[in-house]
Amino acid sequence: MREIGRLLTAMVTPFDDERELDLEGAQLLARRLVEDGSQGVVVFGTTGESPTLTDSEKLELLRAVRVAIPDHAVVAGTGTNDTRHSVELSEQAMAAGADALLAVNPYYNKPSQEGLYQHFRAIAETGPTILYNIAGRSAINLQLETTLRLAQLPGVIGTKEASGDLDQMSFTCAAAPARFRVWSGDDSKTLPLLAVGGYGLISVTAHLAGRALHRLIDLYLEGDVAKAARLHHQLLPLIKAVMTTQSNPIPVKSTLRALGQRVGSFRLPLVELTEDELARVLGAVREAGSLVDLAVADPA
Repeated sequence: MREIGRLLTAMVTPFDDERELDLEGAQLLARRLVEDGSQGVVVFGTTGESPTLTDSEKLELLRAVRVAIPDHAVVAGTGTNDTRHSVELSEQAMAAGADALLAVNPYYNKPSQEGLYQHFRAIAETGPTILYNIAGRSAINLQLETTLRLAQLPGVIGTKEASGDLDQMSFTCAAAPARFRVWSGDDSKTLPLLAVGGYGLISVTAHLAGRALHRLIDLYLEGDVAKAARLHHQLLPLIKAVMTTQSNPIPVKSTLRALGQRVGSFRLPLVELTEDELARVLGAVREAGSLVDLAVADPA
């Protein structure tokens, strides 16, 4: 299996003026992200507006990005709240060139922990699978005991933890097999998670500050925790602006578009930031200064 890497970007999905897939735009974005420090990308995760994409569009996007970054990891967000559909899409994604799968907690129908186990086990039989525990969007927490039970399966290679519960993450890192990796699903939790044994980050803010986030991880691994903490503090206002002004991916995609990136708009029900909201995020981008990978124009 290809090395997945410590820093991945959960990539937005570029659309053209008609809100159709912009595959060339996706290729350009994927190349820029790996040039700016990401070791791979996640395509058609929730940041990529997966609920509004058809399966055929998802596979087109995957193939295009696979061509664009042949030497880097491409992870496909194939989890849904229908196990059979998730398995079918996962099989197709692996055949189309995915290196691994990202499977979110089944949302809305709120299965039991046994149902979660059986769901993820079925997906993991199709290819290397990263669990995605995000109670805020799925209405259910993948509990520690279930995560550790899944970690024993050879097809489950790690988890993207966005529960917000550092104790749960700590116990996972302490008790899971050594090969099982824990990525932060919250950009602001990257350094705390590394400190308790986490592996890395699947990021949204890396669209804007990939090099700085890569550097933060490197500093921690090199043992310069104080410098890593300073960088964490410097990045935090940008991270909070990108992740709390509106629900993800609205702030980051609106910001990328405002900075001249070829990402297009949204498919309903998502809509643009208001002018005031966009000004708030762009203000945080300017305050971050050289930590941002993209050129930022001064306000008129």
